[in-house]
Amino acid sequence: MIITDWRRVPPQARGATVALGNMDGVHLGHAAVLRAAHAARPDLKLAALTFEPHPREHFRPDDPPFRLTLLPAKAAALEAAGAAIVFALPFDDAFAAMPAEGFVEEVLHRGIGAKHLACGADFAFGHRRGGDVELLAREAEKRGMGLSIVPHVMQDGEAISSTLIRRLLQDGYPERAAEKLGRPWEVRGTVVHGDKLGRVLGWPTANMWLGRHLEPARGVYAVTVALPDGSEAKGVANVGRRPTLGGDPETRLETFIFDYGGDLYGKEIGVRLVRFLRPDAKFAGLEELKAAIAQDVEDAKAALA
Repeated sequence: MIITDWRRVPPQARGATVALGNMDGVHLGHAAVLRAAHAARPDLKLAALTFEPHPREHFRPDDPPFRLTLLPAKAAALEAAGAAIVFALPFDDAFAAMPAEGFVEEVLHRGIGAKHLACGADFAFGHRRGGDVELLAREAEKRGMGLSIVPHVMQDGEAISSTLIRRLLQDGYPERAAEKLGRPWEVRGTVVHGDKLGRVLGWPTANMWLGRHLEPARGVYAVTVALPDGSEAKGVANVGRRPTLGGDPETRLETFIFDYGGDLYGKEIGVRLVRFLRPDAKFAGLEELKAAIAQDVEDAKAALA
């Protein structure tokens, strides 16, 4: 259940134990906050409270896209991690101007009727991020709400964070990002019509725009693909702007799915990056490009074997 208006929460969604945060990516640290919320009050429904758009998108709209998960994928990941309810609250000027105490009183207490809260140790909220976990503890206690503060989840000596996962993807390490997410990173979107060149070359591709997703390292990846019927296939994908063909103004994700002949135009798929194979490159002509793709297919099959 996704609820976007904290002023009109249905009675059955009130009184939950609530995990708080932006939760971009829904990584292992976010899963720990959800577990803490549930462990504190296993008798209550488990909810996650997040913001849409991400506050950074609101304050810095001209930044390059950076999202690990857009709302539908984020809500699905939160539900998979146990949340029965996802509060995706619209983050606009009025919400940004709300004082921290007002957020606790109006949104958490009166609006959604939270009984217990859980958040990471660095959770900040309210106007100019004026509220921290100490203020949250004080204000929650006044209203009879419990609070669990969850320490960072560490892996390989560093704290798991959305920022770290973004950096790993931009540096071409999707398998290391997957260790921190608990699953491969996925770009979910609608397949659009391309120029059909892949079909001519013998490797028809499913084309997607990255849109508001983070742009990972440009190049070729071994991937798995979540198909519309719920099955998963293997493939090879390119993230880039097609320099050999004159260049695109926008980055696209082109995926050749092994042993697949279905029509995906207009349908939603998820492309999961498994292994970075090589950087984007400019080839002398179509024959050289064709030979490179043939090698990429073999390399991807080997990586996925």
